[in-house]
Amino acid sequence: MHVTTSPDASTNSTGPAHPRAILAIILVSYFLILLDNSIIFTGLPSIGAAFNLGPSGLSWVQDAYTLVFGGLLLLGARLGDLLGRRRVFVAGLLVFVTASFLIGVAPAGWWLIGGRALQGIGAAIVAPSALSLLTASFPEGEQRSRAVAWYAATAGIGASLGMLVGGAAAQWISWRAGFFINVPIGIAMIALAPRYLPTTRPQPGRFDLTGALSATTGVGALVFGILESAERGWTDPAVVGALVVAAVVLTILVLHERSAEQPIMPLRLFGDRRRSGAYAARALYLGAMMGFFFFTTQLMQSVFGFTAFQAGLGFLPMTVVNFAVATAFPRLARRYGEAPLLVAGVALTLIGMGWLAQVDPTSSYLGAVALPMVLIGAGQGLAFAPLTNFGLAGVRAVDAGAASGLVNTAHQLGMATGLAILVAASASAGSLSAEVATALLWGTGLLALCLLVVVSVIVPAQRRVHRDQEQLMAEAVAR
Repeated sequence: MHVTTSPDASTNSTGPAHPRAILAIILVSYFLILLDNSIIFTGLPSIGAAFNLGPSGLSWVQDAYTLVFGGLLLLGARLGDLLGRRRVFVAGLLVFVTASFLIGVAPAGWWLIGGRALQGIGAAIVAPSALSLLTASFPEGEQRSRAVAWYAATAGIGASLGMLVGGAAAQWISWRAGFFINVPIGIAMIALAPRYLPTTRPQPGRFDLTGALSATTGVGALVFGILESAERGWTDPAVVGALVVAAVVLTILVLHERSAEQPIMPLRLFGDRRRSGAYAARALYLGAMMGFFFFTTQLMQSVFGFTAFQAGLGFLPMTVVNFAVATAFPRLARRYGEAPLLVAGVALTLIGMGWLAQVDPTSSYLGAVALPMVLIGAGQGLAFAPLTNFGLAGVRAVDAGAASGLVNTAHQLGMATGLAILVAASASAGSLSAEVATALLWGTGLLALCLLVVVSVIVPAQRRVHRDQEQLMAEAVAR
C-alpha cells in the first residue's frame, strides 16, 4: 500500500495513515548517519594499526565523511525538492549502505577514506530528505511536535550510542563490524520506504546550477579549512587559502541567491529571527557537544584507563537521561512553551560542561564525569527539539527541503568548527587531562554564546509571534 500526500502534507489535519512506520523508517535511517559520525572514534586505534595510518591519515578517516557531508547538504536538500523527497531519500540510503559495505571490506587506507567520502554523499542526501519528509508527513501541531521530539531524541543519543557500538565492535569483533551493521538495517529501510513513506510530487522548475556549485564549493572549502586548522594551525597557507575561497564563493552565493528565480538557499529563510537564531544556536551548541564527545572519550580511555567498550558505556548516564527528557518534551512544551525549555536546556548543558571541565587525574568517574553527564543529557533532551522546530518555524512547503538542509548544515558546520577550535585551544595545555579540561572549558564558552543567542534573538522573536497571534485571535473574535 502506498501513502500519497500533496507537497504540502502539513495541511492535512488527519495525519499520515501509518505514522509509526513512517517515523520508524525516518528515525532509523537518520540514526545510521549519526552513528557513523561517532562510531569511528573508538575504532581509530585499531584502524591505524591495521592500515599503518599516522595521525594525518586517521584524521581523514573522519574528515572525509564530515567534509563531503557538510559540503553537499544544500545540494542534497534541493535534489529532494526537484526529484521527489522519497525517491531521493531511498537513493541516498542506497549510496550510504553501499559505502558502508565498501568500508567494511576495505583492503587499504585509501579505500577506507574513499568509502567514508562516499558515505558522506549518501548522508548529505538522506539527512535533509529525512527531516523534510517528517515535516511533510505530520501536520503542524501535536503530531509534528511529537515526531520532532523523537527526531531530536535520535539526534541527541546517536553520538553516544555510536561510541558504545563502536567500542563494543572494536573490542570484541572488529572495527569493521560497526559498518557492516548498517548494511542489513539500511536494506530493510530501503525496502520499507516505498511502502510507507509519503510521495511528494517533484516541484516544477529549473536546477540552480550556479547556486549548487557555489554552495558545495563554498561550504566544502569552509569545512576543509576548519578541519585542517586543527592540525596545521590557522596561519597555514592551505588553511588561509581554503577560508579565503570559502569567503569569496559564499559571498558569490549570497549575491546570486538574491536574484535567482529558484534558489538553492532562499535568503527569505533568514528573514525570521527564530530561524536565523536557531541556525546560529545549533552551530554553537553542536560545536560544544562534538568537543565533549571527542575529549571525554579520550579522558575515559587514556586518563581513567577504560577500554573502548567501557568508554562507550561511560556515556550511558547522559544517553538515558537525554532519551527520557526528549520523549517527555511534547508534554513539557504544552505546559511551559518551547522557548523557556530551550533556555533551560542550554543552561543545564552549560552547567554540566562547566562542571566536567574541572576534571583532573585524581577525579573519580562518578563525581567528575557521570553526574555532569546527567545535566548534559537533560539539557540535550530539552534543547534539540526546539532548536529543530525553530529552524523550521513558519516555513512554507516549497521551502521545506531548503530549511531542512540549513538545519543540517548548521549541525555539521557547528561540529567541524567547534572541534577545530577546541583542539587548537587545548593543544598547548600540556598533559592530556589538562587538554581535556581546557577544551571543555572552551566548550562551556561556546554554550554561553549559544545561551546568549537564545535569550537575545530566539526568545524575543517567539514572544513577538505569540503577541501577534493573540492579537489576530482577538480581532477575529471582535469581528
